[in-house]
Amino acid sequence: MVDSPGRITLWGIEVFMAAADERSISAAARRLGASPSAVSQQLTNLESAVGATLLQRNARPIRLTPAGEILHRRAQTILNETAQARAELAMSDLSRLTRFRLGMIEDLEADVTPQLLTHMAGELKGCQFLLETGASHYLYDQLDARSLDVIVAAELGAEEEWVEVHPLMREGFAIAAPRGVIDMDGDRLRQLKRLPLIQYTQRQYMGRLIASHLARQNITLPHRFEIDSYHAILALVGQGAGWSILTPLALMRARRFADQIDVFELPFEPLSRTISLTARKDILQDMPAQVAETLKPILNDTIVTPVIKKYPFLADTLTVF
Repeated sequence: MVDSPGRITLWGIEVFMAAADERSISAAARRLGASPSAVSQQLTNLESAVGATLLQRNARPIRLTPAGEILHRRAQTILNETAQARAELAMSDLSRLTRFRLGMIEDLEADVTPQLLTHMAGELKGCQFLLETGASHYLYDQLDARSLDVIVAAELGAEEEWVEVHPLMREGFAIAAPRGVIDMDGDRLRQLKRLPLIQYTQRQYMGRLIASHLARQNITLPHRFEIDSYHAILALVGQGAGWSILTPLALMRARRFADQIDVFELPFEPLSRTISLTARKDILQDMPAQVAETLKPILNDTIVTPVIKKYPFLADTLTVF
């Protein structure tokens, strides 16, 4: 269907906002799941409809014109009201929800996410589910950009006023060391300092959280590797290349290395993180809370129970809220 000249469409507004936020036609296209040519055509249609140039598309990065600045302020209200209307219609009868965009941290994608989506698909027969996995900071950015409706991710610190947060699970960090290398009856920290730390990348929040925790305690550790893959980290640990600080979720994702490593509590101040379900406030009404309650028994059965069975010392720090 070709949009009529002079008609402002909701899709045109969404495309304009994506282009304005991303400052790039190609990035906006990736965010929207459309082609760059389709994005450009929608922008042209919208500019024709409002009778003004909205974006300086020849600039790198592209920039809003004065007219574009005005529309950008108004367009945000339009999208907010549209999201609210969709939510109210959907919540009046969940079977009418047509689209649900979910972001999940990679830690949960294999064990937890399929169970959640299977449950929701059974409840919402006519709904299309869009799943995106990634690091926590990336998912928060996507939620802020309105590219996702709900995310399940590690809390990043101070809570923003525009979100509602439903805590799901707290997990404490643990040491993963090569099997048999650390004498459990000796000074564990002293022994660990003799081995390289295989550090989770500080480009992501979890890595920065660990590094900050060590710095606060004036613990300096040699490290040769900084890696963003649990599997690669634990493979190196299993081969004796060093040790690491990870969460139970990380251990579950790479459990095929379990027979090559020893796992024990931190030999210094404990560290934990909280996994929460987060959504934009007052948009989906009761749905985020419902999804959170659906997730909790899945997390308990899939993560908490098997981890504590294997590593009983984590029972005090691994809990579902």
